[in-house]
Parts: sequence; structure tokens; C-alpha cells
Amino acid sequence: PTLQEKLRDAGYLNGILGKEKHLQPMARYCWDMVATEKDLADGLGIGRSIEKYHSYTKEFLQIAATSNKPFFLMANLHDPHRPFAGSKQELDAWGKNLPKFTRHIKEGEVDVPGFLPDLPEIKKEIAEYYTSVFRCDQAVGAVLRALKEAGQEENTIVMFLSDNGIAVPFAKSNCYLHSTKTPWIVRWPGKIQAGSVNSGHLISGIDFMPTVLDAAGIEKVEGMNGRSFVPLLEGKDQDGREYAFTEYHRTYAREAFPTRATHSKRYGYIVNFWANRTKPMRMDSTSGITFKAMQEAAKNDPNIAKRVKLFEHRVLEEFYDFEKDPDGLNNLIHSPEHRMEIFNMRMALRVRMVATKDPALEAFNNLNDPVKLDDYMESLSAKKR
Repeated sequence: PTLQEKLRDAGYLNGILGKEKHLQPMARYCWDMVATEKDLADGLGIGRSIEKYHSYTKEFLQIAATSNKPFFLMANLHDPHRPFAGSKQELDAWGKNLPKFTRHIKEGEVDVPGFLPDLPEIKKEIAEYYTSVFRCDQAVGAVLRALKEAGQEENTIVMFLSDNGIAVPFAKSNCYLHSTKTPWIVRWPGKIQAGSVNSGHLISGIDFMPTVLDAAGIEKVEGMNGRSFVPLLEGKDQDGREYAFTEYHRTYAREAFPTRATHSKRYGYIVNFWANRTKPMRMDSTSGITFKAMQEAAKNDPNIAKRVKLFEHRVLEEFYDFEKDPDGLNNLIHSPEHRMEIFNMRMALRVRMVATKDPALEAFNNLNDPVKLDDYMESLSAKKR
């Protein structure tokens, strides 16, 4: 069952604002209210209208109050998704009728993340991204304001989380640290101390449903891979939180770039089954001016050229020490000093792949056999055809 099916069975009202197409088939999600992004004049204003998020949230909460039901609202914000606020990409997408923003963040106000080269064009796009982030923050505030106005602020759990990192190379649509280390902020009045941070345990998006069910006192679903982290929210320790596992399969254009990763608090291990076996990686992260700037700079800068080559073609395995190298610039996969940690993370990933019946398991068991890897990649191409 879906989370929404379980909630409806327990008497909840379900609502969604934006990105409803990501949850299919629609009938399995039991929405009592759906607001789509549509265009600037209608719906959620391309998912970027602060006022619309406030008004639709207010409307949904009124329905819940009238029906005297507890509620679940998924408010999906389209910021800071591409196209970023104030960018040429945004102008090309929507012409002169652009979504409004109240603060235009300039290049001089931002730093380029350390996993990207510090180039003027990249700084420009990072500033556009943060302009979108600021508008996203305002929309979150609008949703929370509607909750407070409805008198439900003190008895509602609020979670803010993101599904992926920024749409630039070595972030979104990959298995790097900056691909999947995303915000997860929880407010639970009377349960969680404001400003507290848990930095000792790793959680994953797959834990969302069991956590919500647990917090709401609803019977859990047997056989789920995720598990509740309510004990962490209550300030307790929880075992089995040493690793987080991530997978990548295909781009939106259905090009296969199968990748698996294990992350601990300090280290990251990645296996790229497709390394040097496909055409260069292309997706949303390469559609803006950041990647174009990297390609141009690579013509004269050998270090940037290496980064571009790594992003486009990868190597079979990567291993990073984020305590010493927070931006993942130094691949230690052949480091004798880290041999045992690499072994442990490989084994942890294999246990996970066995448990989830991962279709890449045989390829993982034959990483040193180029023929087996070629066969695996060919099988993915055949499925696409």
C-alpha cells in the first residue's frame, strides 16, 4: 500500500500541491485535493508562486477543519529546480511572463561550491540558483503561515526535505555526496527541541513512510525496506544507521548510467558500472551554463579537463574521505591506507544489493571481468530498444 492509502484508511484527508505526476498511478494516492503547477496565471504559478502556495494550503486546511479530519499535505515546491530564477534558461522557457521573485541574489553574494571550479559563469549560475532557493524559502514560509492561521501549528508535524542536490555536474542525478546529502528538517512541537541537530545517524528517503506511520500511531507495513527514525527525533540512539545506500539507473531520456553507492558519516564508495562504456553523460545537470563553462575552461586548464572527463566517463570505482576531502576531489580507491574501509563498504553494498534483489548484483560480483560488465551494459541497452 502507499502511504496515502494507509492514511486514508486511518481517517486522514490527503492533499498534494504540485509534482503530482511523480506519484503514479494516481488512483493509488487517494488525493482529496490536487493543485497542479500549470502556468503563471493558474494553479501554483509554475510551482513558484508564494501566494498560491499560501492560498491552496489555506483552502486544504479549511476542508480538513470542515470535515473534522486529521490531514496529510504534501506541498511540492518547484524551486530551486531549473530553470533558475532570473536566468536566460528561464526566459527561454516562459518568455517575458516570468515568475516573480523579490530578492535577486548577485554573484558577489555567493561562493562557488568546492566540487566545481570557481569560474565567473559558474558563480553567475550559482547566484541564480540561490535566488530560486530564497523564493523556495518564502514559499515554505507561506505554507507554515497558513498552518498557523488555521490554528494547527502546535499539533502538526512538519517535515522539509529535498529529493536531490543542485542541477550541476557532480550533484543532481548521480550518487555523489552532493547528489543525495540533502536537507531534512523536522518540527514536532512538544517532541523535538528547536535547533537540535542529529549528526551521528544516517537516514534515507525510504525511511519517510515508516516514520510518518510511526509518528501518527498507525500500524506499520510489513516488508518495507525503510524503517522509522522516530527514536532519533525523540533524542535516542538507533542502531543500523552507519550507512546510507543510493542508486542511479537512467536519465530522463532513458539513457542507462547504472551506479550504486555506500555512504558513511566519513566515507563514500561509488561503483560506476557504465564507466567508459557509454557516450558522455548528459542530463539536467549539464543543461545550464555551469557545464558549458567547465567544457570551455577545460581547453586550457588540465585540472578542469580531468574533472570534465571524470564526469562524462567515470572510473569503475571511487572512494572519498569527506573528513579530509569534503568536496570529493581525491579518489582514494587504490589507497593502501584505506583498503579495509573500502572492503567494508563494498561488503555493506553487496549485502544491500542481495537484500533488494538488485539487478546489478551479478555485475557487481564480477567487477574485475570487463566482458561481464560489457554484457550487463548491453542488456540494459537491449531493454531500452
